[in-house]
Amino acid sequence: MAKLSVLDKTGKKVSDIELADSIFAIEPNTSAMHLAVVNYLANQRQGTQSTLTRSEVSGGGKKPWRQKGTGRARQGSTRAPQWYHGGIALGPKPREYGFSINKKVRRLAMKSALSSKVAADEMIVLDSLDMDAIKTKEIVAVLGAINAGKKTLIVLPEKNDVVYKSARNIAGVKTTLVNTLNVYDILNCDSIVVLKDAAAKIEEVYA
Repeated sequence: MAKLSVLDKTGKKVSDIELADSIFAIEPNTSAMHLAVVNYLANQRQGTQSTLTRSEVSGGGKKPWRQKGTGRARQGSTRAPQWYHGGIALGPKPREYGFSINKKVRRLAMKSALSSKVAADEMIVLDSLDMDAIKTKEIVAVLGAINAGKKTLIVLPEKNDVVYKSARNIAGVKTTLVNTLNVYDILNCDSIVVLKDAAAKIEEVYA
């Protein structure tokens, strides 16, 4: 079992926690993680870009000049792609970029990402993050006390608006829930701060 120290908000060790090797101590599969990241980024794309083809640009109904005898190249419309104000040839049109990956691959990628963070000593387990009021300074103090990285991902077991609103204005800090945790966010941070209850939920979901 992978063993990590559980810290309080002041950075002091309060206990130890044993994490399942099947989730937090596997050999990371880089191919699965790469596919999961590409999948996540592709699914974020709106795909609403659009350009006008020659049939959609207004004007151009009249032939600019006669076919022969002018010495100029033959032209059929002033809205062909080579003309100023002409249509775009082979331009982008609205499309769906998203795709799906197998459930087993998604789970393997998540376990690999978590295991890579544990192996690199970039995962911090926090006892609790209870706050009475929305205070950004308090979150900054906690992250400083536990030596969190510049880019930090805070994983909460359940929705907590006080913590979310306190952390959302800190550059490089992002909060997420166990059920919305993804491989991209895990790999894109310097430190992942997981609450003790959230670690238990992760084990419950991915066991």
